[in-house]
Amino acid sequence: MCGIVGYIGSRPALGIVINGLKRLEYRGYDSAGIAVNDGGKTQIFKCAGRVRDLEEMVNGKDVSGTIAMGHTRWATHGEPNEINAHPQVSYRGHFIVVHNGIIENYGRIKRHLEGRDVKFTSQTDTEVLANLMEHLYLEGDLTAEQAIIMALNKVEGTYGIAVFCRDEPGKMFAARQGSPLVIGVGDGENFVASDATPIVEHTQRVIYLNDDDLAVISKDEMVLKAIKNKPFEPDVKKADLKIGEIDKEGYPHFMLKEIFEQPRAIHDTFRGRVLPNQSGLMLGGLHNVFDTMASADRILIVACGTSWHAGLVGEYILEEYCRIPVEVEYASEFRYRDPVIKKGDIVLAISQSGETADTLAAIKLAKERGAMVLGICNVVGSSISRETNAGVFTHAGPEIGVASTKAFTTQVVTLAMIAFETGYRKGLLDEIRYRSLIEELVSLPVKIENTLKVNDQALALAKIYKDSTNALYLGRGLLYPVALEGALKLKEISYIHAEGYPAAEMKHGPIALIDEHMPVMVVATKENSYDKIVSNIQEVKARKGIVIAVVTEGDQVISKMADYVMEVPETVSVFAPVLAVIPLQLFSYHIAVLRGCNVDQPRNLAKSVTVE
Repeated sequence: MCGIVGYIGSRPALGIVINGLKRLEYRGYDSAGIAVNDGGKTQIFKCAGRVRDLEEMVNGKDVSGTIAMGHTRWATHGEPNEINAHPQVSYRGHFIVVHNGIIENYGRIKRHLEGRDVKFTSQTDTEVLANLMEHLYLEGDLTAEQAIIMALNKVEGTYGIAVFCRDEPGKMFAARQGSPLVIGVGDGENFVASDATPIVEHTQRVIYLNDDDLAVISKDEMVLKAIKNKPFEPDVKKADLKIGEIDKEGYPHFMLKEIFEQPRAIHDTFRGRVLPNQSGLMLGGLHNVFDTMASADRILIVACGTSWHAGLVGEYILEEYCRIPVEVEYASEFRYRDPVIKKGDIVLAISQSGETADTLAAIKLAKERGAMVLGICNVVGSSISRETNAGVFTHAGPEIGVASTKAFTTQVVTLAMIAFETGYRKGLLDEIRYRSLIEELVSLPVKIENTLKVNDQALALAKIYKDSTNALYLGRGLLYPVALEGALKLKEISYIHAEGYPAAEMKHGPIALIDEHMPVMVVATKENSYDKIVSNIQEVKARKGIVIAVVTEGDQVISKMADYVMEVPETVSVFAPVLAVIPLQLFSYHIAVLRGCNVDQPRNLAKSVTVE
């Protein structure tokens, strides 16, 4: 993986594809490449490094052609270098392939082909796929389409691919299995991309490929087939994305922009779902399943990374307001054991992109076991939104920064709305309490605006602790997942080792780390366990630890104990994580900037993790 852009039409293709690759840089990558076809020949340029390095490589060269495909690679098989970068070319040059995903049986196929004198130059599974296509094409006297279909029926794993065949100019092939791919439908031109981001400046008409789809594309036509070779009518949708949403709009980084977008993102998450006069909630995507949810014996939440942290918050919220037992599972672990799923259970999958491979695999397992599977994701048309029985879109808008921010807060708000409505329908929330929670929900955007005023404090603290080598984050109850999320943000963008812990567990090990050099971030707004976390802070101070506390405005106890405090407005406990996480996001952002780190594209990370 990570990003694919293809163009076929009448315009010069090079600039369109290069600019498209720049739109996909947020996904994270370590090499880039492009193939440009002018009908008579195909020129290929590849390099380790950034898209700008690729652009410099082609500058000044005679690279003409109206068909091109490009790729940004996040290394899986083989180190990031020019040889392993995509596009990958088959041994005799008939097939050129860009590929997201992993071919799991590539080793077996490679040994089979090597036994037939097929040569390999790279370490990639993608070259194996290209050589398999060519071997079938030459040995079986097939068309390119037939060879591609036959090859895809022999491989195991995941792929989103775009393919040229040297002998069939004027065509591009695209196929998908487990890795997202979108076709953009233009006027006398068509596009292929791993998501709609590079396409929307050219067309709003898109087709989201499903698993086992094959698209045969020319500039004037796009024929969609199943891998079983049966054509069917494509479902053309309008891309719900504006080009301004994928620009920085004056901010130095996407991450900072997205942190400051959270008032708008939260508003958009509940906009249209709060009934007039704040009299109730209408979550249309779950309208037909709320009764089933209310009678559920258990809810299993599956997610990865930041979405898993949101799921942990959801566990507290759903159990409090719905009185339904909740378990939160790493999707990557869930699918590799034999989970107990019984009739009456609901599986709730959470993902920002809607394409997380492990979460998709968990969904498929849950469906096979007969569970009702619901989804929370941000991307309309994504795989999770199509694989689940029902669900809710967060409507956070595009999240370009690899380190997730507004996805977390909008996911928590969505989980809260689900909990309120389910609890109300079960009779666990009376009318007064139900309406007061909705009133607090509607007030959140303004409270987030006020929370963002800690930005200057966060910067000042970052200047003090930017050279730290370790940090500890503590929280209790609903705020423990916030501590986990704060630690994750710091480590993934600044490369400082950080750990999140339940504050009460500190004395069972982590307290040994605390000394006068260790910053301890304590998430300590006024919740049920406030008095207990005051005791935890005293334990840290007794060992000369440095306490940076996130507290409720007007706090008179912790503010006198801590070395530094950042205040957030008062809110009900269910929404405390939404406000409390924001100072932690800003602190991590400023430390990363001061350390000279690539904030939007941290090393080794990818935005949409479409490999397992």
